[in-house]
Amino acid sequence: MTPDSPGDAPFWNYRDLLIFALLAIPCLVASALLSRGLSMLLPQVGVSKAWIGMLLFYGLWFGALYVLLHIGYRRPFWQSLGWNYPRVGKAFAVVGGPGLAIVVGLLGTALRTPMIDTPFRKLVQDPLSLVMFGVFSTIIGPVCEELAFRGFLMPLLVRSFGPWVGIFGAALPFALLHGDQYSWTWQYVVLVAVAGVVFGWVRYSTGSTMCSALMHSTYNATFYAAFVFSGYKF
Repeated sequence: MTPDSPGDAPFWNYRDLLIFALLAIPCLVASALLSRGLSMLLPQVGVSKAWIGMLLFYGLWFGALYVLLHIGYRRPFWQSLGWNYPRVGKAFAVVGGPGLAIVVGLLGTALRTPMIDTPFRKLVQDPLSLVMFGVFSTIIGPVCEELAFRGFLMPLLVRSFGPWVGIFGAALPFALLHGDQYSWTWQYVVLVAVAGVVFGWVRYSTGSTMCSALMHSTYNATFYAAFVFSGYKF
């Protein structure tokens, strides 16, 4: 990566990547069962069950990655995934997130992207769920997605194929992951891929996954603010 990257990272291999990817399935099942059990014990949880399930999934999945890196390889988890305070690029990440959101919005207009009702809208039914949506979209989601795609996957691809293949190669599954949220409308997949390429470039140029997560956060925050102030009714 860059001089800011830790030691000989990535020290993991494609077998580890496959294990991490496959572990998503049991983690999804376990989190769904746990959140369902919680909703049965506490019916007042309501629509928040879905948000709790997502939180449990991230906890289980990244807990498995922690075991793989910290216990399996005896390496520091956060530093190994490039989570370090960037010496440069912080201001750009903060300002660049909203700027990227504007560019993506304009590109979406040029591509005649249709308006669709995303699943997340159905999960926002009261003020509490609106707050939880904000926490997931601006904090939890960006941190976890950047750790997975730009912290874990991208360094492997960069080592094997070079920076640009690594950046684009990590952006593709990142975009496909979001495809179901947008009913697999190709314009949305392209737009998410564009954002993923920019996040990857920030990660590579700064050597910091924290920096790409910061840009991802302010990017999502821009769309979240637009959603809140668009006059959405519960």
